[in-house]
Amino acid sequence: MSKAETKGAAGADGPQGPPALRRDARGRIEPSSLADLIQWFLDYDGRVAVVRSPAVESLFQWKQQEDLKGQPDAFAFRLAEDRLAVGVMQALVEHDTETGLHAWIKELLAALDDASKTNEAIAEAYGLKPSGESPVVSEAEKIPSRRERDIYLACCWLETLCTAEARVLGWAYQGLYGRPFHPDDF
Repeated sequence: MSKAETKGAAGADGPQGPPALRRDARGRIEPSSLADLIQWFLDYDGRVAVVRSPAVESLFQWKQQEDLKGQPDAFAFRLAEDRLAVGVMQALVEHDTETGLHAWIKELLAALDDASKTNEAIAEAYGLKPSGESPVVSEAEKIPSRRERDIYLACCWLETLCTAEARVLGWAYQGLYGRPFHPDDF
């Protein structure tokens, strides 16, 4: 992780790196240590902290509203960072072995790759250039087809979410299994 990716991590008030996950007497991850790990990434890792930006929050709220239209009884999160935290927690509970977590992180990376390629193709086709002045939801209005616009926005959210989850889970993987995650390990 470069200094640019961990804004403030080496600062006088910031910790030197993500905190370690702790296990209880039964071998389960202690919830407080997981909360501390997620919080550290939200506070100090730029590619995770982006979920707090107004542009990403707007994108997340759009995606959640679309999801709730199709599934009105689905859980509605207050913020994008809440969705990220729950996703990380669920991944570690559901994939509680090294091979299981490894496979899940590989799935995240594959989804990230697909979403990134889709975004790139659509952005190029329509000359989209999201920025602080023109967030992705506003830029997407340039896409004439509702279906293609929805695909683009959903992939933008997936790209952000998968990046953030993979970074946190990659660190968790290393802490839990004593070696860095590498896609070709299994």
